[in-house]
Amino acid sequence: MTNNKDVGWNFDNSYARLPQSFYSHQNPTSVKLPDLIILNVELAKTLGLNLDPLQNDEGVAVFAGNKIPEGASPLAQAYAGHQFGHFTMLGDGRAVLLGEQIVPTGERLDLQLKGSGRTPYSRGGDGRAALGPMLREYIISEAMHALGIPTTRSLAVVTTGESIIRESILPGAILTRVAASHIRVGTFQYAAGKGNIEELRIFVDYTINRHYPNINNDENKYLSLLKEVINRQAELIAKWQLVGFIHGVMNTDNMAISGETIDYGPCAFMDIYDPDTVFSSIDTQGRYAYGNQPYIGGWNLARFAESLLPLLHENQEKAVEMAQDEISNYMDIYQKNWLKGMRAKLGIINEEHEDQSLAEELLTIMKQYRADYTNTFRALTFEKMEDTVLGGVPEFTKWVERWKERVGRQQESSAAIQQLMQTNNPAVIPRNHRVEEALAAAVNDGDLSVMEKLLKALANPFAHSTEQAEYCSLPEPSERPYRTFCGT
Repeated sequence: MTNNKDVGWNFDNSYARLPQSFYSHQNPTSVKLPDLIILNVELAKTLGLNLDPLQNDEGVAVFAGNKIPEGASPLAQAYAGHQFGHFTMLGDGRAVLLGEQIVPTGERLDLQLKGSGRTPYSRGGDGRAALGPMLREYIISEAMHALGIPTTRSLAVVTTGESIIRESILPGAILTRVAASHIRVGTFQYAAGKGNIEELRIFVDYTINRHYPNINNDENKYLSLLKEVINRQAELIAKWQLVGFIHGVMNTDNMAISGETIDYGPCAFMDIYDPDTVFSSIDTQGRYAYGNQPYIGGWNLARFAESLLPLLHENQEKAVEMAQDEISNYMDIYQKNWLKGMRAKLGIINEEHEDQSLAEELLTIMKQYRADYTNTFRALTFEKMEDTVLGGVPEFTKWVERWKERVGRQQESSAAIQQLMQTNNPAVIPRNHRVEEALAAAVNDGDLSVMEKLLKALANPFAHSTEQAEYCSLPEPSERPYRTFCGT
């Protein structure tokens, strides 16, 4: 262990105090020649870490897994999951939870090394990660954070000085991920599947204390937990839909109980609006298509509710009834969150009954004419309809008249309405072709400047600055259809 207290490490490892069945003590596998590729300076400061010692050999050694900070208690978590609908026992196969950093605000945050070597849950894998997918997670997770969407974050990426074999030989890398926790729906499925109700209760109580302490004194805190998680997920997935984000692999082990977006594997952002959009190469049936995400969220939450049944009520039938009553509310909660966000995107401040049909009619026109999702709302914000393929389309022209009439019925000034739209319609998203351009430069040429420039443009997506304009353009036809891969 390193005792370099100058860095600011401040660990307390509550997860390691759970029953041993929930994890395996596991040190990262050391690597040959670690090199710091990128450090998230803003996030490091938030964590209470000091930049200079974090970037020297000792700090880089921690990011690489070659040194364990004082107070850390590395472990690999056990969990299960429905992967594309099929239940599997899983666990951290290529990640180690370094520990829980207590930050200056008192908040407890997980620090996890992703790509840090084999664990008891690796199932034949090498436990390693390639540079491209780790930089991809860095870019997308930081973009999501800037968009105001709850997400895990990326503190650092280091190369390992070692090659890994996938379809080709690739440079190895490790990402340091920061999360409210790594507790997933699949962790509850794992606990319930073991059949030990006392251990399940211990784990659920732990989760409540960590994420939802406000419900501890409720009459049925386990039912309250279900309600809280339903609300968080409905709000999160609505935010995804409102920016055109496609997670790509919404397995139950990739749904965090905290309500953060987690696991940026085959994710991507939609250009042309189409609810059937799928980017993941392994999602051959479109299970996790953009338009399916709200429904899969409900499906996953039903699996979460099932894991809580033994605690909801001693009578099995009554427990099922209670769970079903709560799950049945999910889609209404999602819809309210989505419509609230869509009103903001359209500059609508008050509520009228026809608002939903107004928004849905626009989406129908966008799909019919293959309009870009982000740029259409951007054009509406600044009333530059000619900037989209919809300019001059009769159906769109008629819709714009209806929209202006709706907005005009409000008391607020046109400046206030435009400001609302400007703060809810991003100028830029991490468009897939620009992300790939940045990754190719970094991985193939060792040139990080393309990624750094992209990250700067994404850091304030609602600025609508002239510097962001170049990142608003669509990919060339030769760059479609776009496909993403898990990077495992």
